[in-house]
Amino acid sequence: MESPAAGPPTAGISLRQLLMSLGEPLVELQTAPAGLDVEIRSVALLDPEDPPVAHAGELVLAIGVRGRAAFPALRAAGRDGAAAVAVKVDAPGQAAALSETAADAGVALLSVRGEARWDQVDAIARAALDDAPVDGSTEDADEGDLFSLAQTTAMLTGGIVSIEDTANRVLAYSRSADHDGADDLRRQSILGWQGPEAYLARLREWGVFQRLRTSDDVINVDSHPELGIRRRLAIAIRSGDRQLGTIWVQEGSTPLTERSDQALLGAARVAALHLVRRRRELSADVTLARTLAAGLLEGSSGPQPLAAHLGLDAARPAAVLGFSYGATEATGAELARAEVTNLISVHTAARHRAALVTEGDHRIYVLLPQLPRSIDIGTLRGWGQDIADTARRHLGLALRGSVGCIVPGLGKVPQSRREADRILDAMVNADVATTVAALPDIQAEVLVSEVLALLADRPDMRDPRLTAVTAHDSRHQGRLAESILAYLNAFGDVRAAAAQLHVHPNTVRYRIGRAEQLTGLDLSRPDQRLLAMLQLRLSG
Repeated sequence: MESPAAGPPTAGISLRQLLMSLGEPLVELQTAPAGLDVEIRSVALLDPEDPPVAHAGELVLAIGVRGRAAFPALRAAGRDGAAAVAVKVDAPGQAAALSETAADAGVALLSVRGEARWDQVDAIARAALDDAPVDGSTEDADEGDLFSLAQTTAMLTGGIVSIEDTANRVLAYSRSADHDGADDLRRQSILGWQGPEAYLARLREWGVFQRLRTSDDVINVDSHPELGIRRRLAIAIRSGDRQLGTIWVQEGSTPLTERSDQALLGAARVAALHLVRRRRELSADVTLARTLAAGLLEGSSGPQPLAAHLGLDAARPAAVLGFSYGATEATGAELARAEVTNLISVHTAARHRAALVTEGDHRIYVLLPQLPRSIDIGTLRGWGQDIADTARRHLGLALRGSVGCIVPGLGKVPQSRREADRILDAMVNADVATTVAALPDIQAEVLVSEVLALLADRPDMRDPRLTAVTAHDSRHQGRLAESILAYLNAFGDVRAAAAQLHVHPNTVRYRIGRAEQLTGLDLSRPDQRLLAMLQLRLSG
């Protein structure tokens, strides 16, 4: 069971308030035997491999189980005093059976839409809890709750509202009784947690994002019936010159109100107060978490400080992803670093809530603690590949990624980081074509890279005759060493080596003979061929 991170006690909210935040189209209430005023104080993820346990006041997200497989989670939740359980339901028959079991257990049951992502449901539920007033505070809801703000803005504009961050991820949205008025874009954005890429590309093409970055005005986006998209208004959420997000208002089945522009201006200012406050509160916590993660990756600190700070189970599996990149002249090194770090942070957080991104030795590392026990290297490789593909598509950067071994607990994380580094070193030194790799993918390249590193650090291990060949080339602008290496790489096939070097086969024969004559090498001997291949790769 993955419980909330450690920290100050979180104020509770009622099941009714949670449904107002999540609501359509993410979840639907199936049964609430204790009523809608039952208090929810925390959110927990129940992995199918974990024992079915819960804690009082929890909303339990039963991931990876459907139908009757969710019965143990429901019974455990009722036994342990949990407030509600959320389960994905495939068929109406399943919903009826699950509702009956939940009612018998005395726990509320929420059914989650099949298209929705668990990390999205988790994030929005936690956001609703984070926004709850603490210790009976009567803070104005418009200033303290993005969901309330979205709902108020919808009322004032007569439209359907969503609030997004600068990565186009949906932070909050209004409930909509106008089901016929919501277009496909709204449904896809909420279920997918961000706008569909095809539509985002259109907005970039139309210059909407550019105007949002540079203007405080309300921007009108015309309807496009051919795309199934209704008219929208948008305004940037700003703190000074910095854009924090965007408020979107979709026109439903009735026109927007006359004062929609004015309502959006006020909503953007209130949203800015909320987001700035949230960032300030999280800033110190995030900085400490990154510092502790960096110490763990380097092996300078143990796992307990980080586990205690974030409430992690140090005995759960963990792994490290590593990334390196080359900045282009257009982006610049500092800008590229910031953009890549943000991109990696967004992508990994969407896949694993506990992911931590940190930097070191001109590389970016992602610590993945508390992984499901069922996860495999292929899944992690897929996450890395998605990040690399997105960086190439949106930032024009050639990102290389590595997947460290999955270790049994946080205490072994430095081992995973070392493996991630070994892979990245080999990908750079051997110029591997693979974009993202795990050790089994390029085992030979990694080992050869490490042998070459050993030769580089130990000049006494090199053959002086091969050193003489490279020195001769340097003095006479020759190509003897290059020709020997091409010959060896071609398994002694002179014609293949010549084709690679774009010379006549007799030229290759001459150069090899000349090198042997000058230095006393004998490439008919296997040991000399092996050493020559390694040492000439090093000098090349």
